[in-house]
Amino acid sequence: MSQRIHWEEGGELLSAQWHSENGIAAHKRVVIADDTLTADDAYRLACEGTAILWKGDFQNARQLLQALVRRIDKPSKKSKRAGKRVDQSSGDLQLPSSIDLFYKHRLIQSQRARILGMLLIQCNSDHAIPLRRAPDVSVACLEAYGLTTEPYVISLRELLGVISAHERRKNGVPVLADEEGEPIFIYPHYGVFSPIRGEYLELVCSVPLPKLLDKESIAFDIGVGTGVLSVILAMRGVQKIIATDQDDRALACAKENIERLSLDSSIQVIKANLFPQEKASLIVCNPPWIPARPSSTLEHAVYDPESQMLKGFLGELKNHLLPDGEGWLILSDLAEHLGLRARKELLEWIEAGGLKVISRIDTKPKHHKPFDQSDLLHFARSAETTSLWRLAIQ
Repeated sequence: MSQRIHWEEGGELLSAQWHSENGIAAHKRVVIADDTLTADDAYRLACEGTAILWKGDFQNARQLLQALVRRIDKPSKKSKRAGKRVDQSSGDLQLPSSIDLFYKHRLIQSQRARILGMLLIQCNSDHAIPLRRAPDVSVACLEAYGLTTEPYVISLRELLGVISAHERRKNGVPVLADEEGEPIFIYPHYGVFSPIRGEYLELVCSVPLPKLLDKESIAFDIGVGTGVLSVILAMRGVQKIIATDQDDRALACAKENIERLSLDSSIQVIKANLFPQEKASLIVCNPPWIPARPSSTLEHAVYDPESQMLKGFLGELKNHLLPDGEGWLILSDLAEHLGLRARKELLEWIEAGGLKVISRIDTKPKHHKPFDQSDLLHFARSAETTSLWRLAIQ
């Protein structure tokens, strides 16, 4: 059921449809603001829980959002002391555990998102923004939200995310090279996780394929996302690939990428919970890596509550593998360094699924986060390893 957001303007009570991809309820307290609003006043209103519906210059709204970011991210003396506690029995200073730091990080991110999400923008039914110097976002919003029949209000932060997603979809993300050395691009849709972690793609490109594929050339890609792993398998010569996902945005994205590369004759994309009915020589899965609850629909590619997808994959893999087939599990050990999952648990789930580990190929992340020492989770990110686990039936 759609929600509406209400405000008073020019002595008249107005309302519009409210939209939030994060599932945030329509704000109860809304004030109108324009270019005369100072950043300090905006920050105070946002912290107090009052949303700000912007009626001024669009580019000034973007600058105001950046000013809010600077105020939120400014370190305080309190934040430097936060997390430390004293053991009352011994008087010794105790450092927070890994899991404590993880949940503190999520709390900080949640509070940050809440404050920044208080700056709102109204869009017309055709996705146009009725503000001075507003960009044309109609195509970007149409891609993300589809057709609309009435004006709606969203947070400026979400709108900027929609614009960024449109640019990635328009320009594409280079993921690997073809036989001639020309880059191959994947075009992620809004709400579908972009394949920016190239290290795991290199693993899928380099690990020897199961010999059984020479006889039974069929593979599954579980949780297809953008379709990048299916594309790699097809380019490595697998003749039939069945790719599954439950998310409609991911299914549409994967189909579009596969058709762009003229691989739709060998890759079939279907909506399914994990496995299709058939059996395969190779089954590849790159599940969400963090066993925690996502705070929005956009986080489902990162967070897997109670490792449901991971355990579901390992528990059913045996029943969908052909004899002498392999399952490839692509997984980071970041959760282990955060204290959210133990390596022993993972090995127990593998064994309980009637599986054995043939080998494990490791690689280190190549993105910037492991090198950012200001990151609260630097201790875990700097130690992170991404692995491709080659699994077979016991």
